[in-house]
Amino acid sequence: MDLRDLLQIDTPIVLGPFGGMSSVSLTAAVSEAGGLGSYGLYGYAAERIAAVAAELRAATSRPFALNLWLPLQGPGERASGEPFDRAEYDAAVAAMGDLYADAGVAAPAWPVPPLPAFEEQLEAALAAEPAVLSFIFGVPPADAIERAHARGIRVFGTATTVPEALALEAAGVDAIVASGAEAAGHRPSFLAAPEASLVGGLALIPQVVDAVSVPVIATGGIADRRGVAAAFALGACGVQVGTAFLATRQSAAPAVHRDRIRGAAAHETVLTRAMSGRAARGLPNRAVQTIERHGFASFPLQNILTGAFRRPAAEAGRDDLLSLWMGQAAGLARLDDAAEVFAELRAGVPGSRG
Repeated sequence: MDLRDLLQIDTPIVLGPFGGMSSVSLTAAVSEAGGLGSYGLYGYAAERIAAVAAELRAATSRPFALNLWLPLQGPGERASGEPFDRAEYDAAVAAMGDLYADAGVAAPAWPVPPLPAFEEQLEAALAAEPAVLSFIFGVPPADAIERAHARGIRVFGTATTVPEALALEAAGVDAIVASGAEAAGHRPSFLAAPEASLVGGLALIPQVVDAVSVPVIATGGIADRRGVAAAFALGACGVQVGTAFLATRQSAAPAVHRDRIRGAAAHETVLTRAMSGRAARGLPNRAVQTIERHGFASFPLQNILTGAFRRPAAEAGRDDLLSLWMGQAAGLARLDDAAEVFAELRAGVPGSRG
């Protein structure tokens, strides 16, 4: 099926959902250009989800997607909603003492409250009735897919391997985002460890296309018209692009982060668990190096603890204390405006209607 017909969009280009770095302006800009803007809801309570959906509807009348993280419990992680461990908290805070001191902030006080429950987020996301509800870190519950479809909401799942794609198709998703190892940010693997699921897009996309019958959206390493054309040649029916849009002025990334994206080389990005407790691709800096030397807490506690110094670092324009998420195509992200990025990507779509 043509992704444009499935989603009622002009161009099969999807904005990557950025979790904590999503912005209404960038999401709306991509939707207004004729693609599918996406907004990541990681850590959002129900009230904030409703508010964001209202802001998006005020900014664009075009389709958009909302993205949720499924409550995956990885090795060493605590179950969703389970209280954090005090000993783990104390060890991680001690390991990051110099980073807190340098940023001029205190560590989050104990006890650290848990993230909003997935069920609460799901209810709010369904009530918002986006065109698409996308998920990472697992297979959406059957009830969630049924309820989404009952409201006319399409459901996307994200796979990093062929077995993950098959599991998502069996669950009834409408499309699968095939995420190559080149992609920025968190690796959303769920059947095996991310480090054991690092399949490059050139190998992953055609194998997922051959394995499933639902539309496949390629992501990872796509930043210009050449990457888009390659994805379609491999059998994808659309592309999802993150880093190239993250580098634009419409994104929520601070200016220093955007500058580092444009100056990065493909070989410089690394997979690290230091900043959040889960494997993610980004540029190593002082914070990453310090934490990797001294140890860190599991997800999501580590993500909450580093947030205390990441926020003031962003305000101060300091790149040494940020999560500098970016993919291996970062050096191709040369444009500063979302509309210009979209036009460049659209030029690679075969028979574009835009």
